[in-house]
Amino acid sequence: MARRKKIYEGKAKILYEGPEPGTIVQYFKDDATAFNAQKKDVIEGKGVLNNRLSEFFMNGLNTIGVPTHFIKRLNMREQLCRSCEIIPLEVIVRNFAAGSLAKRLGLEEGTPLPRPVVEYCYKDDKLGDPLVTEEHIAAFGWASQQDMDDILSLALRVNDYLSGLMYGVGIRLVDFKIEIGRVYDGDFQRLIVADEISPDSMRLWDIETGQKLDKDVFRRDLGNLTDAYTEVAQRLGVMPKQATHVAKPKLIN
Repeated sequence: MARRKKIYEGKAKILYEGPEPGTIVQYFKDDATAFNAQKKDVIEGKGVLNNRLSEFFMNGLNTIGVPTHFIKRLNMREQLCRSCEIIPLEVIVRNFAAGSLAKRLGLEEGTPLPRPVVEYCYKDDKLGDPLVTEEHIAAFGWASQQDMDDILSLALRVNDYLSGLMYGVGIRLVDFKIEIGRVYDGDFQRLIVADEISPDSMRLWDIETGQKLDKDVFRRDLGNLTDAYTEVAQRLGVMPKQATHVAKPKLIN
């Protein structure tokens, strides 16, 4: 595929113009960041794993009727997606206390929550993606009340799907974050799950041992991040069991 015009480069992905109007190409990098990019590294094979895993999750959501921007995987590092207007919010769903929630409320990590808790953060790296309320969202016009109702419904449906999927392979879905985009069909607007769903954007713990299988491995120096993501991919059947190393592939042009 010929090189396209770059639209945007973030910490973990690059977006290019797609081959047809209304499409983009999402390229997964090997870069790993934590603590608002204060900690950085390049983890060989990470982009390949996230591309394959995000494809798997997005296809699953599409199959059960949860709309996403994903169209198809193009190669080891790229996927074709529908272009959309991203709502400037990170939508976080928490099933167990961990990370910032545990610190804010003084909860022990791993404490089950009475029900899934949905939080919103304003997407702005310079501000550290601050936590915001629905009042902030309405006041600044980031989303309407109908949008918020739809976002909540989408987030909880994604949570139901991912929780069951992970439980079936012995993994606890502690929390995750997604982004939501707007697409238009004439005057009609609908919301879809966008960006990516991968271990970069989840907390995943082995149910029996508590072993972390997500980006906390990198954040807390708990081992090899590629090994953790490979374990998730193997349990889900995305990669064969005998695959023990993901070689760094070359971008297919």
